[in-house]
Amino acid sequence: MPLYKKKPFPLADPPQDLDPNELVYQIRFTMEIFRNYQEYLNRLNFYRQRVWMCKLTGKTNLTYEEALVSEQRATEKVQQFPEELVAPMLRIIQYSTLTLKDLVDAINANLQENPCEGLELHGRNEQSVCACKIVNVLKDGIAIQYQVGWLDKDRKITGTSIVNLDDLIHKKTPFSRAVLKAFVRESTSRSAPWVVHEKLAKKHGILTEPPEELRDKFTIQNGLLKISKKSAAGNQNFEIIRKRKRTEIDERTATDLSRKSKMKKEEEVGIEEPVRYPIDDLLVRPAADDPIFTDRPSLSTNFKVPMDCVGDFLMVWNFFSSFSRLLNLWPFSLDDFENALCHKDSNVLLIVESHSAILRLLIKDEGNYFFAIQNKKRKLKIKLTNWNEFLCDFLDMENRVLELLQYVAIVKRGHYGLLDTHVKLSIFRELVVEALKTTAVRARLDECIEQQQALAAKKREETKMKKEEQILRKEESETKKKCQGHNSENRKKNMHASDVDPISTHLKDVRKGSLKAKLSKRNSMQKNGKKLYTGSLEGQRRRKYKEKDPQEKQPEDLCGHLERQIEKLSIRTSSLGKDRNYSRYWFFRREGRLFVESSDSKHWGYYTTREELDALMGSLNPKGERERALQRQLEKHYLRISNALQKRSREVADKALLEEAVLRRSVRVQSQPRDSALAFLRYVNKWREDGPTKVCQTKSPCKSCG
Repeated sequence: MPLYKKKPFPLADPPQDLDPNELVYQIRFTMEIFRNYQEYLNRLNFYRQRVWMCKLTGKTNLTYEEALVSEQRATEKVQQFPEELVAPMLRIIQYSTLTLKDLVDAINANLQENPCEGLELHGRNEQSVCACKIVNVLKDGIAIQYQVGWLDKDRKITGTSIVNLDDLIHKKTPFSRAVLKAFVRESTSRSAPWVVHEKLAKKHGILTEPPEELRDKFTIQNGLLKISKKSAAGNQNFEIIRKRKRTEIDERTATDLSRKSKMKKEEEVGIEEPVRYPIDDLLVRPAADDPIFTDRPSLSTNFKVPMDCVGDFLMVWNFFSSFSRLLNLWPFSLDDFENALCHKDSNVLLIVESHSAILRLLIKDEGNYFFAIQNKKRKLKIKLTNWNEFLCDFLDMENRVLELLQYVAIVKRGHYGLLDTHVKLSIFRELVVEALKTTAVRARLDECIEQQQALAAKKREETKMKKEEQILRKEESETKKKCQGHNSENRKKNMHASDVDPISTHLKDVRKGSLKAKLSKRNSMQKNGKKLYTGSLEGQRRRKYKEKDPQEKQPEDLCGHLERQIEKLSIRTSSLGKDRNYSRYWFFRREGRLFVESSDSKHWGYYTTREELDALMGSLNPKGERERALQRQLEKHYLRISNALQKRSREVADKALLEEAVLRRSVRVQSQPRDSALAFLRYVNKWREDGPTKVCQTKSPCKSCG
């Protein structure tokens, strides 16, 4: 049991006359039951304070639950002791007057000098040193030999030999200090002297009678060691110690009585101990000081893909968006990808190019997929007419999902479009998982991480320069004010004072001079048009834009610019946080929607407007741990998220106006308007290595379409 102020803390007794159907509050790790919610919350907050100590390891500054876990782990380690070593160690511990540190050292030294059965160490075996375990101790008068079993890598005995003590080697102490300390604490009932538990002593045949040198000082009463009255009476300071103890007890009793009376008065008045927020969201209750929370807006759920596949759908699209340049795949919107997945045509160019891009990456990686298709009598060039064959080769590979093998025949016959949407997403998921293992993707990830670290260092340096610049300006302004306010006589005094202490003035001037040199160097770099960031691919991509604009970004904009560059290099997307019900919130940089995932990942929804974002933030309760963290993340990225939502709303509105205008014009000329919902059919991969793919207009594929 964890210790509070180095003493055991008693648990609360269960309520009396408890009805089996009564609703109560129970603490998970102590199983304590409370009828009153406030009492339950006070006890839970008390357990969360870092005032607890692990009884076995002696670790302090732990919560109650952390102390419990520490005790469980220590107990597991202690239980792993070889049974043969327990009795010799208990004999050393019993009635020892050493400190815990010295006792642990004595146990280790004894095990090294007098090895016993069950001890694992090393021994010489035919001019080599091998791990071994002592099986038996052979005593023949004064001479002692040891029968050892040689251990393999799995700690199993492969053979036995008889060796002398000189042949045994201790490369390290038999047990660590922490493990032995835990063993001593768990095996004893008291210290000074150490007394082994009575049941444990009887089990291993340990003497329970104190030795002769301790019999005059201690006696055994009801199985417990007590200080002998004769020994205490013979002590000259016994009376002083007893009076001091009585005084301490009286003072402690008076303090406890005053505390109890104060608590009773507070209970009568109705004062409750304040709750320390934040706490677990599910424990938060409405209070009088709560602000007015807005109603949480309802989620939009009009997905075309099945609801249980939305997670895979977003993951696949985010992979294509993040690695589009590496895959040589022109980026496409989430709506176009969704429409293409649900389309029944088997040769939708967006889907064909997406599959082909990953398959080309796997071929270039020369991994398992490359070796699987080497035996096929075909060229390693993926075209519009044979992409489904390469996809079937991937699905036929070993260690693939067995559920997808039944669809290989459909894909091979050219009827990919007839597959259900969830099957298409399952195929994409397997392709993405395999692509993430390739060398090119891992190298790209490492490159982005290195560039992010370099940019973060530049940002830290820029922030430091800003602070130093502010300090310098403040000092200069204060100096000017002093110079203007002082008369000529004060100026002479100041000059005299500077003559008296020239060292401090010199150091101050040197610091200002170095700071001014740094600032002038930075300003000259900005005037000359030198790039603060040229190492990343993003910087190379924007070189033309920077050459057109000779005026570099102002110093106050540099931190924001570096922050945006770091964000663009962020390939991995993490959730913003969780709400009260453990729902996760996701925002993707290239999509103007805020997605919400349920705790079981089976239900999804999204927000599309800035008003919904504001209402969501107004509905979060900062008294809860999860919603507090989520609120902070939304506030941190509010400008970016709100701008993305507004941009999408404007695009949707402009698209609706354009469709209406096209519809009016088509009515006048008696022609069919172009449906924007079929925009994905006009997709062209402009980044393809051999040029954009052209869609064949003939009924049967020709040679020109490839």
